[in-house]
Amino acid sequence: MIRIHGRARAAACAFCAACLCIASAGAQAPARKQHQAVRIGGAAPQVDGRLDDAAWAAAPVMSDFVQKEPVEGAAPVDRTEVRFLYDDDALYVGARMYARDPRSMTAPISRRDNGGQAERLLVSLDTYLDRRTAYTFGVTAAGVRLDYYHGDDQQYNRDASFNPVWSAQARMDSAGWTAEMRIPFSQLRFNDLPVQLWGINLNRYVPSREEDVYWIAVPRGVEAWSSRFGELTGIRGVRPSRRIELVPYVAAEGTRRGQVDADDPFARARSGTVRAGGDARIGLGSSLTLEATLNPDFGQVEADPAEVNLSAFETFFAERRPFFTEGSRYLAADGPRYFYSRRIGAAPRARVDADYVDEPRNSTILGAAKLTGRTQRGLSLGALAAVTDEANARFVNEDGEIRSVRLAPRTAWGVVRAAQEFGANASVAGINFSAVQRGTEAGGLDAAWLPRTAVSGGADWKLRLRGGDYEVGGFVGGSMLRGDTAAIRRVQSAPAHFFQRPDRDYAVLDPARTGLNGYTAGVSLERRNARHWLWGVGVSAISPGFDVNETGRMQVADYSTADGEIVYRETQPSGAHRGYEIELETENGWDYQGLRRHGNVSLGGGVTWANYWHTQGGVRMEMRRLDASATRGGPRLGFGRAVVADLGVRGPQTSLVRWSAGAKAGRDAQGGREWGVETSAAMNPGPNWQIALEPYYERDREARQYVARLAGGPEATQGVRYVFSAIDRSTLAAPVRISYTVTPDLSVEVYAEPFAASGRYSRFGQVPRGRSFTLDPLDDTEIVACRTAEAEPCSPGAHVFLAGDEPETIARDFNVRSLRSNTVLRWEWRPGSTLFLVWQQDRSSALPYGDAVGPRALGDLFEVPGNNFVALKMTYWLPVR
Repeated sequence: MIRIHGRARAAACAFCAACLCIASAGAQAPARKQHQAVRIGGAAPQVDGRLDDAAWAAAPVMSDFVQKEPVEGAAPVDRTEVRFLYDDDALYVGARMYARDPRSMTAPISRRDNGGQAERLLVSLDTYLDRRTAYTFGVTAAGVRLDYYHGDDQQYNRDASFNPVWSAQARMDSAGWTAEMRIPFSQLRFNDLPVQLWGINLNRYVPSREEDVYWIAVPRGVEAWSSRFGELTGIRGVRPSRRIELVPYVAAEGTRRGQVDADDPFARARSGTVRAGGDARIGLGSSLTLEATLNPDFGQVEADPAEVNLSAFETFFAERRPFFTEGSRYLAADGPRYFYSRRIGAAPRARVDADYVDEPRNSTILGAAKLTGRTQRGLSLGALAAVTDEANARFVNEDGEIRSVRLAPRTAWGVVRAAQEFGANASVAGINFSAVQRGTEAGGLDAAWLPRTAVSGGADWKLRLRGGDYEVGGFVGGSMLRGDTAAIRRVQSAPAHFFQRPDRDYAVLDPARTGLNGYTAGVSLERRNARHWLWGVGVSAISPGFDVNETGRMQVADYSTADGEIVYRETQPSGAHRGYEIELETENGWDYQGLRRHGNVSLGGGVTWANYWHTQGGVRMEMRRLDASATRGGPRLGFGRAVVADLGVRGPQTSLVRWSAGAKAGRDAQGGREWGVETSAAMNPGPNWQIALEPYYERDREARQYVARLAGGPEATQGVRYVFSAIDRSTLAAPVRISYTVTPDLSVEVYAEPFAASGRYSRFGQVPRGRSFTLDPLDDTEIVACRTAEAEPCSPGAHVFLAGDEPETIARDFNVRSLRSNTVLRWEWRPGSTLFLVWQQDRSSALPYGDAVGPRALGDLFEVPGNNFVALKMTYWLPVR
């Protein structure tokens, strides 16, 4: 039985009443604009951007464009002419973009998929005519190709992992610029019909005057895209391709380490490997594509950003590996994150307690395959399977002998999603299933750390009413874990659950468990399209035993929520502004006992001025709450109110120099405070150069940072001391990205992130009782702060607890610095085939003092020894048919 707290239950009743008041009928759609593509009778155009081939003369001209910006509905400043041709293999697009002043055109050269500040033309195709999805192909005035996929009916919800093999060229002249595109039908999915009818829209963007021109302009304030398209007619006798493509690769890599411990028997100053593998892509019918990878290599992928995480919870980083990003939209559910692809190939979780350990940084992916696509009946399918090899560690035992232990067994991963579109408004219902099966052995280290079997899944839906103006969403799901008692106990004690909390009277820790089950559910109602007023409400529940962290991601269970927001906006320019919005939002969460775990109310807004500057700001008030995670498995701890305010401003984002700046400040009832500033600047100092810098600096004083769990506490906390302290933190970082593009197919990109952070502990205290909003302070006779190592039992930066049987270091001030850089040369030396030359560098240091960091800390990084990684990888695209 689904259990929802009373406040959330009341919100659910109000939600149901609102649903009953919304009618699903909508106005009849108007007739759609149409344009005809013409079959080529002779030689196909040569894609050189010149439009001088005779075939173009037979194609009708599309020129009836209209402005969306800056004056909605007005005629464009300059004329645009577009023609469409096709043959058995490809669709051809020829376009002439006139310019009254060609000197005002912006055409910086950048790498593929980065339009930047260049004038461009985009062609969007709804090849299934489902009024929901679309492929977009584009080219800039400099000849840079752009491509992405729209998985739903929203213009700016773009999947940039779509990387088809196609061609485009552009030329600038005294009249403006011209472009030609060749889009192979083998790179598109469409229905196997004798006559094709596709949805189509075009967009010409002129950044020099902030002009956005469309063939079909979706009105401001309306969230839609494919559903508003016109129609491309005339394509006949074209059959979907079976699409068999092979992409083998060969790679060589080497690592040189800056510092090596001479006593570590596993340390090597240099190491290197040579490896080979490949990908395959096979079309199954007109709708589905099977992709497989064998021994994949991701050496060209950027490293994760540096961080200092003092919380109990895992940090979830974005996926960057191409095999997992491409087509990921087919596997994503609305609601719980049943699948988090970075679980596959992640570092083993099991740890060996020894002075010297040689353990892998990640698990080896032996192979993976995925099936994705969408049928002509509106059924989207996604399935992925992968196998990772067992991971072993070597270590030196107490006798000085080298031993080996298995950290993770060979593991099978699987995820499936199916989503069916239905109804005149393109509503969607879907189901998800994720699973992992590990070959653990009873009594092994891996069996004590990892559940043997994990299964999760559920159903979700989006019912679109009144032409998509309203949307009713929802989900229901469950999870199941099975494994050895040690592994299941570890899950019960993890931050997502903390079943060992002494103040729990339900869902308590059971050391004999060999399994864990749970459920989740939620519903929401939104008004998505309107001139002024938008709003949304939602409720959800997560049972104490729900857990998807083996295949997916989540932070806490035992949680029910009730959220709401209301927005007033103006999308029509008037006087000093081009538009603005004001938003009032509240988020609330309770555990299954009805105690508040989270709650806030925020008021914010933003305005775009007539000169295209944008200002935004807001204030958020956090409510009093009882935090069930703060003591890391101890009793709940109370936190008082807090308030945080922020303000930001940015300049026009279409100029060759873009900038933004922001600031925030806040304080809480415990005496904590925070403030920070961030800026960004991006520029094109030359037509081939792009530079972006995003420095930020933060200072905060966290009044209650968890430190340690010690014996000798009061009876009210079951004899345990839950020790907290204040911590003064500072963080400074200056990520920079520099790109030089020789041609759209050859570029060099450098990304570097100098990072420094510090923390100093002070004012220690312990929890006097459960649900307390205050701490009992610990004085200097109980804890001593060490500034030097001269006095026993001190070491630099340590804070030593003296009230126990023996002195114990419970915290240490820190000053960490890191420089991670990634330099990549990318050369698409033939269509679909790429050469990568990669140099990665990782420098880091840690010092035992908590002085606030400043700019000098970043400069000192270049004097710190680091590790260097160099890789050369070459892929070769083989279209079999």
